[in-house]
Amino acid sequence: MLTALLDDLRAEQADLRRLVQDADLDTPTPAEGWDVRDAVAHLAGTDVEALLAATRPEDFLAKLPAVGADIDGFLTGQLTERRHLSREQLIDDWQAGFDAMVEAFSTTKPGVKIPWYGPPMSPASFATARLMEYWAHGQDVADAVGVEREPTARLRHICHLGHRTRAFSYVNRGLTPPDEPVAAELTAPDGTTWTFGEGEQKVTGPALDFCLLVTQRRHRDDLDLTAHGEAAESWLEVAQAFAGPPGPGRAPRGAA
Repeated sequence: MLTALLDDLRAEQADLRRLVQDADLDTPTPAEGWDVRDAVAHLAGTDVEALLAATRPEDFLAKLPAVGADIDGFLTGQLTERRHLSREQLIDDWQAGFDAMVEAFSTTKPGVKIPWYGPPMSPASFATARLMEYWAHGQDVADAVGVEREPTARLRHICHLGHRTRAFSYVNRGLTPPDEPVAAELTAPDGTTWTFGEGEQKVTGPALDFCLLVTQRRHRDDLDLTAHGEAAESWLEVAQAFAGPPGPGRAPRGAA
């Protein structure tokens, strides 16, 4: 399972690398204040942190309080420290850090939980989270350069994570999750149905749209998702698959 998951993570990163290889790195993305270079720099910096967490967890935990006290400053530092790099150096350093992170995941002993800014995770869960981040920031880059990406079966990992983080989406906003279970029945890129969870209440629609929602890359009004039940409806209002504070989300397309 982990081997196949890491292969998918490599494929997701390779797709993004091809997208940025010849792109204008100064092109603004839909992420406010970030250009294409910043999207790459953030991923590269977070890969370095993931490598540290996987290989030297005690050092990662030692710096965690300082990062938590100024998360915005920490994230900005990831960008500014890479802005002087040439395109070639930025991409080469990014690739080297990514490869080292994936190797660390592959060699972590079974049962070990790797610390992170949210709950500690198994290598498989961590790899899934990184794939989600790569896909989400890759969407920003694709939007910036005007490319429509072809959905792949790798979306299943993001759908799985999006469903698993339902309760987190509420708790992260200081809310109490509803007791009712909510399933997700999503149409995969090949036309089959992916089902996550069980329950009378459910969310239905394209897997791509669900991924865009839980990564906050599109406003719900721009997506073809249907909530069946009050608990399902409230989930779609707060859904968040990524760690960290709730983001502002995206405005509906066409909004002033």
